[in-house]
This record gives sequence, C-alpha cells and structure tokens, in this order.
Amino acid sequence: MLSLLLPPARPRAAVSPDVTASAPRRPAVILPVARAPSSSLLSLPLPALAQGLGNNTADYARLAAALRDDHGVPAVAVARVSRPDWLRNAAGLVYPSYWRCTLRPRPVLDWYLKRVDEAVSEARELSPNEGISLIGHSAGGWLARVYMEEFDASDISLLLTLGTPHLPPPKGTPGVIDQTRGLLTYVEKNCAPAVYTPELKYVCIAGRYIQGAPLTGNTIATTDEILAVDTPSDVAEAVMVSTNDKSTQSGPTLRARFIGQGYKQVCGRADVWGDGVVPEVSAHLEGALNISFDGVYHSPVGSDDEQRPWYGSPAILKQWIFIR
Repeated sequence: MLSLLLPPARPRAAVSPDVTASAPRRPAVILPVARAPSSSLLSLPLPALAQGLGNNTADYARLAAALRDDHGVPAVAVARVSRPDWLRNAAGLVYPSYWRCTLRPRPVLDWYLKRVDEAVSEARELSPNEGISLIGHSAGGWLARVYMEEFDASDISLLLTLGTPHLPPPKGTPGVIDQTRGLLTYVEKNCAPAVYTPELKYVCIAGRYIQGAPLTGNTIATTDEILAVDTPSDVAEAVMVSTNDKSTQSGPTLRARFIGQGYKQVCGRADVWGDGVVPEVSAHLEGALNISFDGVYHSPVGSDDEQRPWYGSPAILKQWIFIR
C-alpha cells in the first residue's frame, strides 16, 4: 500500500501515474548493494571483514527482466559485481581515516564506481541519445550520488533509490557506531543535494516492513511519527501514514528488538519503522520525492513476492515504475 501525504502548502502531487503514463521510458542502470538478509545491521559496502558480503549482479536479474519485458524500459544494465568483490573494501582498513571515521569513497570504492561507469556506458550504447535512470538499491543509492559527482552525469535524469541509508548516523548517541566510518558524512557534505526538477529527479523509496524495538522495555510506539520536511520547491513529500490499534498491541518480539538494534546503528533510534535493515527516516532525502511502501522488505535475497515482497517484487515495482 502506498499513501501520499502532501504538505499543507502544496495542494498537488509532484508526480502521478496519469501525468507520466505517456512519457517515454529511459534506459536504466541498477546499482546493487546489500547485506545478506539474515542480518539487521546496515547494508553498506564497508570492509567485508566487519560488514559481510553484499549482493551480486544475479540477484537483480528478475528486476532487470521485469523492467525490460513487462514495463518497456528500452535497455537495462546491472553493475557487474560478485559477492567476493566486496572483499576489496577491506583495503579501507589500512587508511587512518577509517579509524578516525573520516573515510572517503575514493579510492576505497573506485572499483565499484568503475563497474557503475561500465554499466552506464553499456546503457548508453544500447539506447543512445536518451536520458539515463540510475536505480540504486541500499548503499547503491548513495554510491550513485558519488558517481554523479565524480563521473559524467550530464545525461542522468533520474536517481531512484530503494532502501538507501542516505543520512549519517547521529553523533554522540550512546551505543551507536558509524558503520560507514565517515562515508555517509562525506556524501552529505560533498555530493549535490537532492532535487526534483524536470531535468533531474531524485526519488527515494523506503519500506515499512517491521517496526523495531529497544533492547529492553515492554512497550513499543502506538502511533507512527510523520517527519515533516521543509523543501523550497514544489516537491511533494510522500510518506506512509498508519495508525496502530492500541487494543491489539503487545510487547515487542525478540525479532523486533534485534531489528531495532540495527535501526539504532543507522538513525540513532530503535523504535522506528523500516524495511528490516534501513529505517524509513534514513531512506528519505530533503528535496527529493519521498515515498514509503507498507510491508516492503529490504533485499531480493530472502524475499517472497507474496508474503515478503521487496522493492523489486512485481506488485511493488508497478507502483513506482511510472516515475520517470
């Protein structure tokens, strides 16, 4: 389920299926990144010794096929990565900036950015003279922002992120360690801010699969917090709005507590909604068109199109494919 809540001063949505249904499809490039779904901790391409391995190109084959075959995207390229490739990120351990939490994306992630550039070049060759859509999953979303800052992005007209942790964790929160070792702080300070214009659209999609809970205590929040984002343009902020019935609330499960500890490392709070890995509040960017989907899980690995759909499952895909 998708719900849009527009700010009071903006009486219309920035995008609707009716308005964009006749717009031509752009070629798309998918940027894969995610941890194995058995972990609730933040999925980022950090040194694999500490963070585990990410997804590979094959995990996005169904999404790529659906974009081409079911939705008419003229060309779809997926950045070519394998799970062992993430071991390259262990090189970051030798940099003093890693231990000072001031790590920069380059040169540690040059190998990944090169793979993205190769995929973008492939999409350009398959469908020349058209704008490019970047679809970044998880950390692939903020890595797309780094790519757009460092490489030729003149023909990129859409950045769509799926469950991307865009914001650095809050400083000074007890028990919170910056798992990005400063990477997201760098992105926030040095990459262009999100916009939603005819020339370039940022669309940030979050999932609300499970609400986390603190490690201790027997209560969870009974209403959903709506984050008001003040944007200077006509961007419509889209958020999921739901109300929990207090009469059916019970104490948090062990799973919710475990998931909550992962959320806390990302946004500083455990008692928030998210996709099981990335909190909803971290997956939205000021200035972008922000959308949340109820019941959507983080990763294609371990997902189920019926019981546990992820962002690329058919029923979810058809709700965001119109954005272009």
